[in-house]
Amino acid sequence: MKLDPIVRSVVVPASRERAFEVFTSGMTGWWPASHHIGEAPIAEVIIEPFEGGRWYTRHEDGAETYTGFVRTWDPPSRLVVTWQINAEWKYDPALVTLVEVTFEAVEGGTRVSIEHRDLERFGPDAERMWQTFQQPNAWGGMLEHYARGVC
Repeated sequence: MKLDPIVRSVVVPASRERAFEVFTSGMTGWWPASHHIGEAPIAEVIIEPFEGGRWYTRHEDGAETYTGFVRTWDPPSRLVVTWQINAEWKYDPALVTLVEVTFEAVEGGTRVSIEHRDLERFGPDAERMWQTFQQPNAWGGMLEHYARGVC
């Protein structure tokens, strides 16, 4: 069963370059502290700035937890990363869903859009995870945190 992607967007009062920079290298500043899979609080959220780079969290206890990897690094236009956290909220190298983030210049700033696709790859948990990602505190909430971080 093919599921529709989750698509959310926000307009931020910043250039595409600044919007991309805050989204990627500034993620620690806006990512909600409660949204992680590690045992200890977040120290840093890192997206390595190249194709094949890791997307991971370093925790206050020094542990690292993976979210995925960079598939496309095209500043300031586009970023594609894998989301490899399964329905049990654990990193799963066998699970690969894609999150594409685009940065489009619009009047008043930049439209930042997230599209999370391939959710059917969650298998028997696909519908539940699709519903989870639709929730206000999921990608839509992330973009609200991000928008505050840009300003």
